[in-house]
Amino acid sequence: MSKALDGVRVLDMTHVQSGPSCTQILAWLGADVVKLEAPTGDITRQQLRDVPDVDSLYFTMLNCNKRSITLNMKSERGKEIFIDLVKNSDVLVENFAPGAIDRMGFTWERLQEINPELVFASIKGFGPGRYENFKAYEVVAQAMGGAMSTTGFEDGPPTATGAQIGDSGTGIHLVAGILAALYQRTHTGKGQRVSVAMQEAVLNLTRVKLRDQQRLAHGPLKEYPNDNFSSEVPRSGNASGGGQPGWAVRTAPGGPNDYIYVIVQPPGWAPIANLIGKPELAEDPDWATPASRLDKLDKMFALIEQWTEQHTKFEVMDKLNALNVPCGPIMSTRELIEDETLAELGAVVEVEHPQRGSFKTVGCPIKLSDSPVDIETSPGLGEHNSVVYGSLGIDTAELSELKAAGVV
Repeated sequence: MSKALDGVRVLDMTHVQSGPSCTQILAWLGADVVKLEAPTGDITRQQLRDVPDVDSLYFTMLNCNKRSITLNMKSERGKEIFIDLVKNSDVLVENFAPGAIDRMGFTWERLQEINPELVFASIKGFGPGRYENFKAYEVVAQAMGGAMSTTGFEDGPPTATGAQIGDSGTGIHLVAGILAALYQRTHTGKGQRVSVAMQEAVLNLTRVKLRDQQRLAHGPLKEYPNDNFSSEVPRSGNASGGGQPGWAVRTAPGGPNDYIYVIVQPPGWAPIANLIGKPELAEDPDWATPASRLDKLDKMFALIEQWTEQHTKFEVMDKLNALNVPCGPIMSTRELIEDETLAELGAVVEVEHPQRGSFKTVGCPIKLSDSPVDIETSPGLGEHNSVVYGSLGIDTAELSELKAAGVV
């Protein structure tokens, strides 16, 4: 069966996480993604290794379904080969430090001269302006995008989220930009520049907190459990911060992740009250309506917790879902990687690697009815040099010479 992005050729100069997360999705959707690495390889091949002298999970889990070539961009011959690669590509993706590609001699204007149809996509920490030349990492983006100031508990410090919204969150934004540019090219015949700043991607994911920042001008945020409000949106622990109150309550047997997140919608209160053995609260004027419960949300969830602590989180999930009450058990990483349903969905997949054996990774969360995704292992360093460079007219003898000269 054909893939959605069959025929799209992506030259992938990305490294670490933000860029590779983007190009991996393009590869999953059928693009021919050729990862261009320095002869020493992407640094993440060696970072956080759990098995000696084998590509790390950090690398393998971000570079599935790609091909790999090596090229020394500091050599003149390397730059000549790079020009040929650009001529034969639809998309070039990079996430180097600001100005790195320009210093190599390949400004956007030069790339347009080489290939007017090229979509040139970049991830940077920040957009033009004061922060433009600053470096960014995952948690730097969270810090400067509004996530950390609004995550954590009121009496605690700003807190980073475990979800990689700065890196992989930016990557998925860049996927959208690349696909839009490719689609526009079908009408104009021209490529274009696509860029996403990590700070702005995190800010986009934190928009509800900007909503609440503006609402503060009209008084305290009543759906927040906080006692005091200043001129900034506070950290509010596990409160949903939305129109429907929610909280994480303890469950049996009391382990570090034995919690379930429960949301109490207006029609859900009566069934919950009956379930927890407090049926009288369904009719009590002090409890019966969302408005009457708003100033006692902590007491409401304490009552619910008295009941949930007698059951496991999955038992609570089944009982509450039977009543149409939204809830979700706090699933640990071990529970997720061992979850049979996620395996059946292809959300967690097992992949064979020639050196490390099998490993588990995430599957593609984007499901297309006519473009199924088969997860393939990550490539070895320079594994596809002969095939890719052969397509440019570089024969085996020349390739050997280029390797001896440190060009590939």
